[in-house]
Amino acid sequence: MKKIVIQNESCIGCGACVGIDSEHFEFSDEGFSTVKSQENLDSPALQDAIDACPVAIISLENVDESKDDATTQSHSSDEDCSCENCECHECDCQSEKSN
Repeated sequence: MKKIVIQNESCIGCGACVGIDSEHFEFSDEGFSTVKSQENLDSPALQDAIDACPVAIISLENVDESKDDATTQSHSSDEDCSCENCECHECDCQSEKSN
């Protein structure tokens, strides 16, 4: 299964992806890009947004369906995750918060 993946820790918040493809991208409260939708992944605008990212942190990747998440994001380490309701499943912040 393919999904949009953003390496959030490297986002510079330029807004190119949001401006080109607001169907798939939006700004977080912190001003960085997040995935808004995992639908219509064959959209030409999606590929244009991926290609326009100046730091090349957006990709369309095959992901393990057992880690299914509507907004696949990635964090480089637990410390980078500052989200209150982490849904990325790429870090251990949820298990740490419940301890």
